[in-house]
Amino acid sequence: MSMEAGCGREARRLQGSTPAAEIRRGRGATANPTGRFEPAAREAFADGWDREEELPPLRTEVTLERARSIITRNTSPDIGFDRSINPYRGCEHGCVYCFARPNHAYAGLSPGLDFETKLFAKPDAAALLEEELSARGYVPRTIALGTATDPYQPIERRYRLTRQILEVLARFRHPVGLVTKSDLVLRDLDILGEMARDGLVKVALSVTTLDPVLARRMEPRAPHPEKRLAAIRRLAEAGVPTMALVAPLIPGLNDHEIEAVLARAREAGAREARGVLLRLPHELADLMRDWFAEHYPDRAGRTFSLLAQSRGGKVYDATYGRRFTGTGPYADLLDQRMRVAMTRLGYPAERLRLRTDLFRVPVRVGGQYSLF
Repeated sequence: MSMEAGCGREARRLQGSTPAAEIRRGRGATANPTGRFEPAAREAFADGWDREEELPPLRTEVTLERARSIITRNTSPDIGFDRSINPYRGCEHGCVYCFARPNHAYAGLSPGLDFETKLFAKPDAAALLEEELSARGYVPRTIALGTATDPYQPIERRYRLTRQILEVLARFRHPVGLVTKSDLVLRDLDILGEMARDGLVKVALSVTTLDPVLARRMEPRAPHPEKRLAAIRRLAEAGVPTMALVAPLIPGLNDHEIEAVLARAREAGAREARGVLLRLPHELADLMRDWFAEHYPDRAGRTFSLLAQSRGGKVYDATYGRRFTGTGPYADLLDQRMRVAMTRLGYPAERLRLRTDLFRVPVRVGGQYSLF
């Protein structure tokens, strides 16, 4: 069976969970399939009684989650950190390609539209972080903030959990690497600038594409690409080290933009850059096929064919060491283009290392932390 035929089959399979376009306006996913752990799959069909066009647009719902811990540990050789914090689950940016979507199935929700409309916030994040950093024997290493869902997604304006976490990290003089695609990060420039002067922070801005039409389809509630580049510039001017994430690289869709994105980011002041090949774990592969069927049906065959060529014949390979880069001629070509462009544009060869020697647990005075 051809790749195009396979894409069509999967798209048809998800049609029963695809609300009308007007209802999901401003959302990334085109479907809301049942999560993989649910005992039964639900499929909507027209019986003549309900008129879908009369239903209201999907609203964002936020549930407060009482977490028992906030720092997540990992041993993956693919990434340069062993601990991370995600103050939110689900993400209103609605990036259709987000590899964190399948995690929503653990909450009994769909990795599709539920992921971007049914969110979870951890209001005790800052308090939990203080406890964990104060634990006897804690050894500081860079904490990655926002590795699964964006710490500066729209609901951060209301809950301010990311800022509270940064306040704790600044007080403990603990290094942190931020990952976002939002210019809301500039709101916290006062904290970030101070931490940067001590070598305690760097910020990675994801610039997936320079094409605003493609960006709006892939990342409907994320800031315009020009706003992200402007954020890189503002951060760099304030002395905050920045990285441009050209991610994900989607074969046949945005891979032709590698050099252009790297050039614009370097011009704005980015000192580091990284590209990451599209990852499609679990339900995400079918969600992407359905999205392509609606927005770019003529490109689906090429995209999934090149992914399969780079993933040992599958569209996803979870093997450590290959998850982010892939193997084979196409993956090697992407890596070569990144390296050549970065050298030509003057990106430093070495990554910036943040300091851990300044870490200290503030002394408590009368139940309150004190810096003195």
